Amino acid sequence: MKIIGRLLILFLFLMSLLITFGNRGIIDNYFMSKRLSELKMQNKEIITENNELKNKIFLLHNDINYIEMIARNELGMVKKGDIVYRWAK
Repeated sequence: MKIIGRLLILFLFLMSLLITFGNRGIIDNYFMSKRLSELKMQNKEIITENNELKNKIFLLHNDINYIEMIARNELGMVKKGDIVYRWAK
């Protein structure tokens, strides 16, 4: 009888170790839920960035003033009649 009790205790101890530390156990579940929340946050950031890019594409297709602003600021283009100043070093 004592052997069966000890084997049962040993079995229960091993099962508790597997449930806690095993694959898909409690600890693994904790880290996976943490990773899931990080991925959801990254997904929200990517969605926000995509919406901003869609807005820029829309403006580039439809807004001449936005196109002019981009041409002036990023490409250094000037309009006829503009006065260009150069900084001396």
